[in-house]
Amino acid sequence: MGKTTGFMEFTRQERAYSPASVRIQHYQEFITPLTDSQLNQQGARCMDCGIPYCHNACPINNIIPDWNDLVYQGNWRKALSVLHATNNFPEFTGRICPAPCEAACTLNLNHQPVTIKTIECAIIEHAWENNWIQPIIPKHRSEKRIAIIGSGPAGLACAQQLARKGHEVIVYEKNNRIGGLLRYGIPTFNLDKQSIDRRTAQMQAEGVTFSPNSHIGVDISAHTVLEKYDAIVLTGGSEHPRDLPVPGRELKGTYFALEFLPQQTQRIFGDEIPEELSITAKNKHVIVIGGGDTGSDCIGTSIRQGAASVVQLEILPKAAEQEDKLLNWPNWPNTLRTSSSHEEGCQRQWSIATKSIEGKNGQVNKIHLVKVDWKQDEQGRWQMSEIEGSAFELKADLVLLAMGFMHPIHDGLLKDLGVALDDRGNVKANTDNYRTSIDKVFVAGDMRRGQSLVVWAIREGREAACSVNEYLTSSSQT
Repeated sequence: MGKTTGFMEFTRQERAYSPASVRIQHYQEFITPLTDSQLNQQGARCMDCGIPYCHNACPINNIIPDWNDLVYQGNWRKALSVLHATNNFPEFTGRICPAPCEAACTLNLNHQPVTIKTIECAIIEHAWENNWIQPIIPKHRSEKRIAIIGSGPAGLACAQQLARKGHEVIVYEKNNRIGGLLRYGIPTFNLDKQSIDRRTAQMQAEGVTFSPNSHIGVDISAHTVLEKYDAIVLTGGSEHPRDLPVPGRELKGTYFALEFLPQQTQRIFGDEIPEELSITAKNKHVIVIGGGDTGSDCIGTSIRQGAASVVQLEILPKAAEQEDKLLNWPNWPNTLRTSSSHEEGCQRQWSIATKSIEGKNGQVNKIHLVKVDWKQDEQGRWQMSEIEGSAFELKADLVLLAMGFMHPIHDGLLKDLGVALDDRGNVKANTDNYRTSIDKVFVAGDMRRGQSLVVWAIREGREAACSVNEYLTSSSQT
């Protein structure tokens, strides 16, 4: 794969960012893509590995060495075909996937993995620019009708696969636009929403019907939907956020990340947000609690809104800058990750616990914190303890809680249907058939597996579609 000596001739080269001082002035994407010549060299670096661990590391099992080689050869059209064989939406994964494939790349043993994610994104953008992506219209239509509830990556992938099988597919979305977390949870500077719009246009041409502003289980009875369709797939995501039960949590100015982030996307689209409900970081001292990707998105958004300062707090210790490859590779490493948003002007602190939130006249103005220490007990379990005398406070006008998600929302849809839940509060189903405890109701994505990656959502959406198609076309259903 690639050039036999390519990995020795060419060094890893990634896409560049526009300067932080420039990109924080707008909400558009700010990545400068590589040239075709540069991409040709990066594809050439893909080794003829005895075992391509990138396959196993990729949840959708992208055929990575093959399309790396095709880019090296300049055969972009064939590269697109190989890429689409496993991935419905490379433009999403090529932008926001953390690229576990690169962590598993053999060249990562020398800290120089192939730029797989960059090449993936380049292939799909070449395809859109050259008008290679066209609707795939099924030759025959079935008489089966399927409802997909939730239009995130799992729902979209499931809908597209089923429509291409000839079934009538309707995607219900509670928000006013299609895309789920892709639309409103991820800032536009990380994912241009045109990427969603052009895909949904393709899917509509393939026969998918989209129904926004349709909150099943709230505005529309779940049982009404159940009666109308031959199968239902639940792809509503994991939206119940982890809360912070400390004194002062109720003060105005303390919000969940997904109360804050969607509003900026709505502003960009021109949606009107009532002043009393508007959340903005402008001229405020912002505290972001949680060190993951959602926290990073809060940082980048706050900086662009004109925050006076941004501090990110993480209760866990600071991770190592680099893992021990001989112990960890090809598994996903727990290392310090610095995002583009962190580089834009944010102070980060680790091993910090929140004791309370203080306010004046009902509005937050201060947060009380303490440093913590982590040690393993006799059973090897990590235990946290506060460091005596380490208490301190920070000025805070806006506190954003970005500590992850527990499970899907139970009220409404799930209680209405009465589906069984697992021990973690997710909808119970296995990966053999994705069936829930209710006949003809399936589930996929974060609603089944819990908070996870976009690439896992796409995989589960595709696999659930296979199970639904098998269910609908079996002898008992025909």
